[in-house]
Amino acid sequence: MAGTSGGNWRCVYTLDQRRRPVSGSSKELAEAIRHGADLRIYTEFFHDEHINTSSTEHELIREVADFRVTYLLESRWTAGIVTLRLPISLPEGFGPRPSMSFFLYNEDGSQGIARPHLDGGRAAGKLGPSPINDHREMPKYHELENWDEGTNAPSSSFFYEFDVFRFLVNEGWEEVFAHTGDGTVESGSLEALVEGFARGREVKVSVRGLCADMEGPHTSIDHEVFVQTGSCYYYTERKQFIAGSHPVVRVRPAIPLQYMSKGWDFGWLMLRTDGLVVRWLVDPYTLQFQKSQSRHSIRWFVR
Repeated sequence: MAGTSGGNWRCVYTLDQRRRPVSGSSKELAEAIRHGADLRIYTEFFHDEHINTSSTEHELIREVADFRVTYLLESRWTAGIVTLRLPISLPEGFGPRPSMSFFLYNEDGSQGIARPHLDGGRAAGKLGPSPINDHREMPKYHELENWDEGTNAPSSSFFYEFDVFRFLVNEGWEEVFAHTGDGTVESGSLEALVEGFARGREVKVSVRGLCADMEGPHTSIDHEVFVQTGSCYYYTERKQFIAGSHPVVRVRPAIPLQYMSKGWDFGWLMLRTDGLVVRWLVDPYTLQFQKSQSRHSIRWFVR
């Protein structure tokens, strides 16, 4: 049914194999993300070109990936990150090492992957730029930058010539409350948020400037990070709403958004309606957790 997590999805933007616009527009995509829309991206590729280049099976594969964290940069540029995927080895099972596969897609079809390994294996590599790998057996795969190879958290930027990119959104979210980093109300009401959550509606947040501490000394890019929350709580006397987020991947803000050495991390957030955001973040190179906090403007959505 419409308005639920399994509700209506629609394609708002399509790119061809050369990542040229075919239908819809990046503006329409950005507008949907601005209003809290969920993002999935549909692609097509062939088994022998992308999965197993030694195979003789020229079979078309359709994929839809779920981008649970979305970014809106400078109020115009959209990017999304897959946050729950372990590496899959199609069609048999999983990849050789347990890790997260934080795939990142930009609205122009440029992509990235960050892979923090979870098995505690020995890491002999050095931080910093790494040689571009030879992918001549996969001519549609173009690696642009390679970082931290041989460490616990390698990453790279690339693009793959998928036959098509379709940006699909679910716009069932309703913004009900927004406030500044000190809790000053900007729009909506706390009562509307509380009433929605008490009825069992899902809760999603947009946090402005969540990655500002990762920016360089001469860069400052306005950005919002969107992530759904899990457990939510309302203190009835102090009138304060608190939510725990789903996993979030933070990336140093840039257009396009891309991974680089020491330019990303991941973790969880606790968010309050007085603007406080408590962060429990993971250093991907050591898998050590560190707590911190900051204040942010937050917009709250329910569905």
